[in-house]
Parts: sequence; structure tokens; C-alpha cells
Amino acid sequence: MQDFAAGYPFTLDPFQVEACRTLEDGHGVLVAAPTGAGKTVVGEFAVHLALRLGRKCFYTTPIKALSNQKYADLVVRHGAVNVGLLTGDNAVNGGAPVVVMTTEVLRNMLYAGSGNLDRLGFVVMDEVHYLADRFRGGVWEEVIIHLPDSVTLVSLSATVSNAEEFGEWLATVRGDTRVIVEEHRPVPLWQHVMVGRRMFDLFADDSTRDVDPELLRRTREQGRSTPIAGRRGGRRPRTFSAGPSRPEVIERLDREGLLPAITFVFSRMGCDAAVTQCLRAGLRLTTPTERAEIRRLVEAGTAALAAEDLKVLNYWEWLDGLERGIAAHHAGMLPAFKETVEQLFVRGLVKAVFATETLALGINMPARSVVLDKLTKWNGETHADITPGEYTQLTGRAGRRGIDVEGHAVVVWSSGMDPSQVAGLASTRTYPLRSSFRPSYNMAVNLAAQMGRAAGRTLLSSSFAQFQTDRSVVGLAHQLRRNADALEGYAAAMTCDRGDFAEYAALRTTIRAGEAELARSAAAQRRAAAAEALDQLAVGDVIRIPGGKRAGLAVIVDPGRPPTGDARPLVLTEDRWAGRLSLSDFDSALLPLGRVKVPRNFNARSPQARRDLASSLRASTVRDAPRRRTRDRPDAAADPALQELRVRLRAHPCHACADREVHARWAERYHQLRQDTGALAKRVQGRTDSLARTFDSVCALLQERGYLDGETVTAAGRQLARIWSESDLLVTECLRAGTWDGLGPAELAAALSVVVYEERKPDDRPPRTPGGAVADAIAATERIWSDLQEAESRHRLVATRRPDAGFAWPVYRWARGEPLQAVLAAATGQPGELPAGDFVRWCKQLLDLLEQLPLVAGDGSPVGVNSRAAAAAVRRGVVAYTLVS
Repeated sequence: MQDFAAGYPFTLDPFQVEACRTLEDGHGVLVAAPTGAGKTVVGEFAVHLALRLGRKCFYTTPIKALSNQKYADLVVRHGAVNVGLLTGDNAVNGGAPVVVMTTEVLRNMLYAGSGNLDRLGFVVMDEVHYLADRFRGGVWEEVIIHLPDSVTLVSLSATVSNAEEFGEWLATVRGDTRVIVEEHRPVPLWQHVMVGRRMFDLFADDSTRDVDPELLRRTREQGRSTPIAGRRGGRRPRTFSAGPSRPEVIERLDREGLLPAITFVFSRMGCDAAVTQCLRAGLRLTTPTERAEIRRLVEAGTAALAAEDLKVLNYWEWLDGLERGIAAHHAGMLPAFKETVEQLFVRGLVKAVFATETLALGINMPARSVVLDKLTKWNGETHADITPGEYTQLTGRAGRRGIDVEGHAVVVWSSGMDPSQVAGLASTRTYPLRSSFRPSYNMAVNLAAQMGRAAGRTLLSSSFAQFQTDRSVVGLAHQLRRNADALEGYAAAMTCDRGDFAEYAALRTTIRAGEAELARSAAAQRRAAAAEALDQLAVGDVIRIPGGKRAGLAVIVDPGRPPTGDARPLVLTEDRWAGRLSLSDFDSALLPLGRVKVPRNFNARSPQARRDLASSLRASTVRDAPRRRTRDRPDAAADPALQELRVRLRAHPCHACADREVHARWAERYHQLRQDTGALAKRVQGRTDSLARTFDSVCALLQERGYLDGETVTAAGRQLARIWSESDLLVTECLRAGTWDGLGPAELAAALSVVVYEERKPDDRPPRTPGGAVADAIAATERIWSDLQEAESRHRLVATRRPDAGFAWPVYRWARGEPLQAVLAAATGQPGELPAGDFVRWCKQLLDLLEQLPLVAGDGSPVGVNSRAAAAAVRRGVVAYTLVS
């Protein structure tokens, strides 16, 4: 520990020392601390320990960019010979004692029983709170559960409110695990709100966290200060307050000495537009010396890119922004461009970055200030307010340890924003960690192959998801116990010395239920009769409204018979009220009492017409017609079954008890509580073992389709076990059906892309696809998916995502060797519709699947041969290029 600490230019914080000592003493550790607090020091000590002890250490991260960055950091500290990188995109020195990798790579190693696991002593799970991610978070739990007991786990998490709960679960599945929570930020964070061109402190007093009164006053004034002309038609003018432009915000931060800054925009287009705004405003944040250094680093970082591609990628506009100290950072950018921005920002050469929230996850790009220009974001379905956890994660980037005395979070105020809302986000520093784990098809066959279905089912019950579910029923289980005690008390209170009062009470309950059922049946008959009678009414018929404030005679003005549903006749009453009646106005069938002539073209809105018709109604002889007796309710006494029950009731010994009604009240409470307790028990049962039941459903579907045969994994199941994809079962079904047989390399890349690609935004336009064999293969894939979805619905499983052909045409052209410019416009025929970063990302995901197929289908098979050829065709140019080599 002393040797390790001596390698740092700063003194380790107490929580870092405690965590490292815990590891040195042989315990697993969970460290939960704010962003920027220095959690990774604990992970680096695990690397140090492994090298000293002659063991291996795997350092896992949720995203490839973070893996690349961590690899570079560890190479500087321990040398390239001791550090490797495995991310799917890159495989560098995989047999090294220290290997940085994405969590998916480690999961695949565990299932495959890889030899690289030999001598593994430590696994660091950086950003372990990522297990809450609904798409990929479950992989983290798979790794934690499957790691050999001999491996010490180091879990590094952002501050979460249930760290102790998570640590308790880790202890149940990993053994001795210590939880270390650090609330203190090493660099204090100040909260501000920018209103117009003026910046206010959010809190008047940081200790009380009361909103600054001056800020409240100013926002109220601004909210009603700037009128906008009203629309034509004389509508009252609206008011709103325009916030500062992005260049104005950056200029203000520059004057205050608060750069470098990251502005989170929550939109790729918004990030690019912000850079353009700053350039058009003539903003320049760099010195001539810095500009020269920026150009040198950019040219070195992009030297491997083809000159013709640079134009397509808007390289010169991007470089202009960088030289001025301004850049965007989002997933739509080419990875090489993103990584260059990261390098320049860390070196202090880029001063203002406009980024989407993906930057907040792990990538080491701290700033002096973080700016939020809005507090809502698109969550895939709607624009929703950001959560306190998201606010904490984003603003946690502010304040560089060892550089800044303090960090600054700035929210740009706009009309309708309440400073108290900002205060609530800033005051709630923690958020709960919730599991997203669920059994997949690939997981099911791997578990069945490794340990059998029964043991696999038991293992799933040890997941954090089930742990949280079981804890959630603790309160329900406690209520069940309380109910059981109460039921005992109620049973004692209703005890009768004359006989079995529970039996007597059951007779009473059965009789009441029978009477109620007869009443419901009679009501239904009356309703049906009334509906039939209403449907037979004609204009001029006089009826009697039986009750309510409209009770009395009425004449039918319009029968109101719709094509479907019950009739709603329009009537006029004696007191000249005109309106429609419904079935609820009648408790039985009704017959017309007579007729009154209704003038043709009668206008119920005319007071004179209503008065004349009401006069005719009153003058008619209908009033003297005999009233129709309301149909009697069925006589419960006449029902033979009820009669027999009443005889038994009167003959029961408890019927003559003087305290019968007292006992009966306790019996009613007992009966009601027992019903409530039964419903509660069903809720508990529904939650308990929920994952294991899902696993059973997955296995049932797999057995139905030939992947499992009882406890045995079939040949098809062994294929499925080697497919690592969100659509694993669909891929395997297509392989078994020969869907991709006979396709050439470019055709195979296009056809396979439909199980990888997912459109970011819904588009009603049908995607363009290659014709011929590719179109046939895509159609066949769609049919297999439809059949699979039906089976999943039958087994009550989450449906496999539908194939998406939106990437087939551009990747087909790319695999045929066409230039980048043509390919990026290929999706819709519009240049720029497919961002370069997205194109590279989808190509790399496709490559990952293409490289799996030879291992599954066989190297010598047509699909195996063409998969390798397709992978080679796709891996060129911008797709092949990476800063990590």
C-alpha cells in the first residue's frame, strides 16, 4: 500500500486508503463515491496488487471508449507488456496479466471457460451502477454471479442511495464484501442559475439550501418582461423571456474564469448547432500557440483517414472549431473525431464542449464548469424532466481534482423554469440502484449446459434483481403474519359454546351470496327488458318516466336508435324539458301508454314548439291510463336451494345462541380478513421466484423449438450458446433455416444487418434495401421473427426486437467497396442522414456478429466462409481506423 501511494503526486483520501487496505486484507469491496472523487484509485490498487502477487486482474468498463481510455492510462503506469485490451473492436495483448475489457467480453469468457481465466485474482467493475441499464445492465449481474469464488471483486459505483443493499447482495453471492461510501466531493461544487446575461448563486446559504431570494425575484421579473406580439384576431399577447445565446453563455463563463466547460445539450443536432452558433459569432478561445498545437495533434490523430473521406466528414469545419477551442461530442461523430476531442479537452486546448449525456458516463473529461441549457430530455418516448441522479451524474464533471479549487454547475434559465426545481435536483445527491436483469435465451442454454436447468434456476434466484424483489415483499410478508395473528383473535371471538359458529357463519354467507346473485340476475333481466322496450319506441309514443327529477309523462320526439348500442330517445316532458334518456332512467320494461301527434320537423330547441307539444301532452287522455306495475323481483324464498339452506340455518345449534349477532360480527370480520389475506398471499407468490419462473418459460420455449431436450442441450442449443446478440434466438433460427445460405459477402452483410440495426427515431418511410436474394433473405427473417414472436407471446416472454432493414442498403454498398460519401447518403438518398459515427458503430456491431458466425456455422460452411469475407469487406477505411492500435 505504501509503495502504491508513493506513486501518486497527491495524498490519498481516507476513503481511498480504507478501500485499498480492505483489498490488501483480502476482502472484496464496493466503493460508492461522487463523480470525480477518485474511485478509480481503488481499481488501480487492485491492478498493483495483482502484479505484486503474480495474479491477473481484469478491469471491466461498460463502454468501449472508457476501456480505451483506461487501457492508455494503465499502459503509462505499468508498461505495454503488462497491459492488454479486449473490447470486441480491439484485441491487444490479451494474454497480459492486466487486461482492460468491456463487461460483455468477460461474460463470454466465463461461459466459454476461457483459459485466460487461469490465475485470475481480481476483477474491477468500474461504473458498476451501469447494471441499472435496461439494455445491457444484466450482463454485469451475470459476471458477478459466475465469477469463481477465488476472484476478489472490486466494484466502483457513483453515489447511490441503496449502496448498503447492493453491498449486502454482493456479500451473499461473492462472500465477504465491505461497503465504503464517500459523500464528500474533493472539489466543492457551486450551483448557479444564469438568467439573461447575469449569473446568480442558486442557494442563498449553502448550509440551509434555501433558494437565493434575489434569484427568485429576478426570474419572476424576467418571466413577464418580454412581450411577444399576439396572433391576429385580437388575442391577448403572450410574454416570455429569451435566455442568453450559447455564444453569450460561453463568453460569460470565459470572463468569469470558468472555462473549460462542458455544456450538456441532450441532442446531437443541438450539439452541432451550438458549435456552428459559436463559430458564426466569431468566438475564439485559444492563443496562436494553442492553435498550432491543436492542428499538430489533430493531424497526427487523423493521419490514417483517407483524404477523400475527410471532406465527407466535414473535417475542415471540425478543425476550425477545434482551433478556436470549441467542439461537439456525441455518438454521431466518427470515433476518431470523438477521441481527438477528448484528448484536446483533457490537455486544456479545447475550452468549450457541447455534449450529449453519454459523455457523463465514465470518460475522463472533467471541466471547471458544467452547463445545462435545459432540464428536460427525450427518453425515447417523450420529453421528460431529468432525474436527481442524472443531474448529479452530469454536474459531477465540474471541478478538476488537483487543478480547480472549486467546480461550478450552471443552469441556463428559460421561461417556465422554477429555481426551486433546480434546487430540488441539486439537493438530492443520490439515487437508488435498480436491477435490470432478466434471463435471455443464450443465458438459459449456457446455464443448462454448465450446471443443468435445476441448478441454473437456483442460480438465477441469487441475482440482485431477485434479491431486490424478495426484499420488496418483506413488508407484505410482515402484513401476512399480522393478518394470521388477527385471524386467530377473530376466530376466538366468534367461538360459540352451542356449536361450530364458523360453520353457521358459512351458511349465512352462502345464503347472502345466493340472494345477491338472484338480485343481480333479476336486475340483468329488467335491464334487458327495458333495453328491448326502448328499442321499440316510436315518435309520438307516450311513456312514464318512473323516477328522478324528470318523473312523469313524456312523449318520444326522436327514438335515438344508434347502429350499435342501446337506444337514447329524445323526449319532451310535461314541464317542457327536452332531453335524451338512457337505459339507467328505467328500472324495468315499459310500454307506451298512448300516442300524441308530434309535428313534422319538430324543433326541440324552439320554446314555442316545446310549449305547444307539452300542452298537447297534458291535454291527452293518456294520464288516465293505468300505471304499469314495475316487475317484481324474483322471490328468493321460492328458490329451492336457498330454501334448503335456510332450513339448515334455523336447525343449526348456534342459531338459538343469545350472542349470535355478536359472534356473527366477528365472523364477518374473519371472513373479510381471510379474503384479503388470500389476495395478499397471491401477491407475495407472484413476486417470489419471478426470475426463476421466467427462466422456466424461456426453457419451455427452447425445448419446444428443439434447443433443449429435458436437461440436455441439443446441437442447435450449442449453436445458440455461442451467439452473443440481443436477437440471439432469431439469429440461430435463421441459421437453422438456411436463411443466409447462398448469399455473397456483401449480400450477407446486408441481410444480417437487420438483426443488429435499430432506427434511433421512428421513420414512416420504408427503408431502401438491395433486391433479389437479399430481399428474399430479409423477408424470410421477418417471417421467422413473426413465428418466434407468436411463441414468445404464448409463453408470456418479452418479444425479440423486430428486424430493421434501415441499415441494409448502406452496408451493402460499403461491403461492395463504394466510397464513404455515397454510402452515408445511401440510407434515404439525403446526404448527412446517416451520421458517420452511427455508421461506424453499426458496422462494428455487425462485425461482432459476422465474426461469431464461422464459429457457430463452421469455418468451412458457406455462411462461415462468406461471413469472414463480409467482415473483411466491412472492416476498411473509417470502420477499421481507431486511435488504439
